[in-house]
Amino acid sequence: MVGWVIGAAAAIAAAGGGAWMLGAKTQQPKRRPIGELPRAPYETVRFESEGVPMVGWLIRPDAAGTDSGGPLPLVVIAHGWGSNRSRVLRYAHPLVEAGYAVFVYDARSHGESGAVKAPTGLMFMADIEAAVATAARLPGVDASRIAVLGHSMGGLGALLAYAGGLPVRAVITDNAPLTIETILRSELRRRNLPVFPLARIILRVWLLRAGVPYREVRRIDMPAWVAANAEAVRGGGGKPVLMIHSTGDPVIPAEELRSVTARAPVEHRFVDAQGHSCSEQDPAFWQAVLPFLQRHLAGGGPRR
Repeated sequence: MVGWVIGAAAAIAAAGGGAWMLGAKTQQPKRRPIGELPRAPYETVRFESEGVPMVGWLIRPDAAGTDSGGPLPLVVIAHGWGSNRSRVLRYAHPLVEAGYAVFVYDARSHGESGAVKAPTGLMFMADIEAAVATAARLPGVDASRIAVLGHSMGGLGALLAYAGGLPVRAVITDNAPLTIETILRSELRRRNLPVFPLARIILRVWLLRAGVPYREVRRIDMPAWVAANAEAVRGGGGKPVLMIHSTGDPVIPAEELRSVTARAPVEHRFVDAQGHSCSEQDPAFWQAVLPFLQRHLAGGGPRR
């Protein structure tokens, strides 16, 4: 009997240790080197997020391409998990050509920015807040005309920050998950591991390693916020949000956005792209993004 108890305890301990190791491994994004450089004039900007060093680029359109000599409207671009600022230049170049200043940066534990022990979606939210605050102080930028474009986890972080009062005029998401569980399910499927019960266990591991209380995450309901905000926008209030998703995204299923748009008037566009990081290749992407930015960044003065 004693032997059976000891054996069972050892098995449970081994399983728990394995889950902890898997959680730690999946919580450490791969650092990719900075590759492509901006085609337009740019400068390197160094700042901090929660005390950790960050690196970004401020990219400006050529003076000949701007409509005035005054401060420029700006788009902050937030990359996703395992990416960096050079990999989202695919969004930056068309925006700069359209006359916008662009600020791209490496989230913590990505690119050339400093590291944290356990990155989470809440980290992406804090990094976006730090990037917007930094960009608003840069010379030549109109702090009253800033928008955020977030890809994947950067999109979720942008929505979390926006719901919490991020002082920008509008947010655009591209292939963004709406829940942390969506990210976990995607990562487990990629590794050919069972979603149940690992998704629940690893979520707890992620939060424990990050020092985030479980109740803080459970109270977050982004699908509900997106739907309620869309109703508020239709009524003349709310916060402008444009959500774009590739119909062929193998990482974050488009069905998650469809379920929200089916019950609320969310401004959205589905694009015909077969991948998680290629929405901008469909002309429909820019046919939605550029008029949206023109509507919300064209005028002066802060949006209330």
